[in-house]
Amino acid sequence: MKVKLPKVLYNREKDTHKGDYGYVLIIGGSRGLTGAVCLCANASLRIGAGLVRVAVPASLNEIFEIKLTEVMSLPLPDRDGYLSLEGYDLILEILDKIDVIVLGPGASVKDSVKELFFKIIQEIDKPIIIDADGINLVSLDVDILKRRKSKDLIITPHLAEFSRLLKLDIQNIKKNRKELVKDFSFRYNLVCVLKGYRTLVSDGKRLFENKTGNPGMATAGSGDVLTGLIAGLVAQKVNAFESAKIGVYLHGLAGDLVEKEKTQSSLIASDIIEKLPCAIKKTV
Repeated sequence: MKVKLPKVLYNREKDTHKGDYGYVLIIGGSRGLTGAVCLCANASLRIGAGLVRVAVPASLNEIFEIKLTEVMSLPLPDRDGYLSLEGYDLILEILDKIDVIVLGPGASVKDSVKELFFKIIQEIDKPIIIDADGINLVSLDVDILKRRKSKDLIITPHLAEFSRLLKLDIQNIKKNRKELVKDFSFRYNLVCVLKGYRTLVSDGKRLFENKTGNPGMATAGSGDVLTGLIAGLVAQKVNAFESAKIGVYLHGLAGDLVEKEKTQSSLIASDIIEKLPCAIKKTV
C-alpha cells in the first residue's frame, strides 16, 4: 500500500517564501508537559510548514524558547502554569496570519483551559485539530463539536479517548471500530483519526485503514508527532481528509524505518521526526 503525496512535499516552486507554506499555531503546554508541544511543533516544521508558533503559558515561555530553535512562541496569560481565557485576545491579534490551529498537546484538563478551548472552538473559523487533552475536554461536552465555527475539524483520539467521547467500553469499540469511526465522523461532520494498530481515518463517507507502523511507536510523544504532521499538511492547503491520511501513513512509515535501525524497544518519538525525510523519499 502506497499513499500518493501532494507535490508540495517533494517539489516546490522556485519563486516562493515561507508564507507560501502555511502558518501553524499550536496551543497547549502546562507544568510538567512542555515536551508534547515541542514534538508537535518540530513535526509540523519537518513536514514543510513555513512557520510554526506555539501559544503557551507565559510562566513557562522561557522553557519553550530554550527547547525550540526554529519555532516562535506566543506567551499567554496563565493561571499557575495553565492556559486561561485571558489569552484569547492575544490569539485573535495574530489570527489573520494563521492557517491551522492545534488544540491540546500537553494542555491539561483544568477548567481555565476548557474555557479557552471551548471559546476557540465556538468562535474561530479556521481549520482546527483537536488532540490529547483537547479531546479529553471535548469529551465533557461532545456536542461542542456541533456548536463549532470551524468548517474543517480533525480530531485524533486513541482508543481510551475515543471511549470517553462515545461513552462506550474500549472492548466494544474494538469490535466495531470501522463503523463507529465512520458514524462519529458523519454525525459531527469532521475527520476522525482513531489511532492504534491499523489507525483509521474517516470523514463520514470515506474510510482509510493504515498499514504502516509498528508496536515500537507505542511511546510517549508519538501522537504529538502525528498531530504536528497533520497540521503541517493542512497549513500547506492539503484538504483535511488527505492531510490525516498522508500524515498517518508517513508517521507509520517513518516509525518502520526507525525500527529497522534502532529496534522497536529503542524507538522514541523524536526518532520519527528525524526519519520523516526518508519516509517521504521512499514514498515519492
